[in-house]
Amino acid sequence: MQREQVSNVPRFLTLTDVGEILNISSAQTYALVRSGELPAIQIGGRGQWRVEQSKLEEYIAAAYEKTAESLKHSQD
Repeated sequence: MQREQVSNVPRFLTLTDVGEILNISSAQTYALVRSGELPAIQIGGRGQWRVEQSKLEEYIAAAYEKTAESLKHSQD
């Protein structure tokens, strides 16, 4: 059974793609992955990193929640 692609966005993104989406540097993207804050996998013989699109969306949603909570507490 093949997974259907619902959009033109590929299932897995390179760290460069992720950095462009988040508008951050390659070093910042790599740090998010290495810290475990942004889940990723290593593939191939050279261990290239890939981030699943759904994991990136979950990370972004969590960042919004964290920011909203932080703002809420700063107003108290």
